[in-house]
Amino acid sequence: MIKLYSAATPNGHKVHIMLEELGLPYEANRVRIGQGEQFKPSFLKISPNNKIPAIIDTDGPGGKPISVFETGAILFYLGEKTGKFLPKRTRERMEVMQWLMFQMGGIGPMLGQAHHFRHYAPKKIPYAFDRYTNEAARLYGVMDRQLKKSKFIANDKYSIADMACYPWIAMHARQGQDMKDFRHVKRWLETVGARPAVKRGMQVLVSGPEPEKPKFSATARDVLFGKTQYQRRK
Repeated sequence: MIKLYSAATPNGHKVHIMLEELGLPYEANRVRIGQGEQFKPSFLKISPNNKIPAIIDTDGPGGKPISVFETGAILFYLGEKTGKFLPKRTRERMEVMQWLMFQMGGIGPMLGQAHHFRHYAPKKIPYAFDRYTNEAARLYGVMDRQLKKSKFIANDKYSIADMACYPWIAMHARQGQDMKDFRHVKRWLETVGARPAVKRGMQVLVSGPEPEKPKFSATARDVLFGKTQYQRRK
């Protein structure tokens, strides 16, 4: 059994999609990040960086439980565990891994900054607004050139790299990007988005009892972007 600790965010949805694609039994536990639940000692024990998602696999290596944090590591772990969506041959595996790292090092952080300065910053800062919107466009261009020559982001086979990128690219409008400018990304987005497991994964923890509040209160803003986020923890 996979115990999932997550929220309905792009990073959370990466792992939700993988679990749905694999059909593994899992238990989804909501972490209310706007209320600071990511700072609870029980969560920090499995995710020391206080970020969602994290998992506990009760049937880990050697039949012993294992916890994994960081989405790239989780996707890699689940691919290794099941032998799915992660090639075994070195050349193909490296194609997937380099695009997974592209998402982890570029798509996630830079598009996340675009979200922040375009929608959450208390004041609009033109330099930051333009900086991250333009960087998002550059990254979309990198993807578009790659997808001109391959069906999926790493090669012609659907992989964990596609699962990592999709939830962020699905929010292109929030990053100031028009799919008319990236026709190969648009084709890929439609192809991946049509997969039943992707549709299901994108709905995990979106609704249900006590969902995360969609609008930020002053408390939530402090928890996510202010002093609560940055205080030192023992």
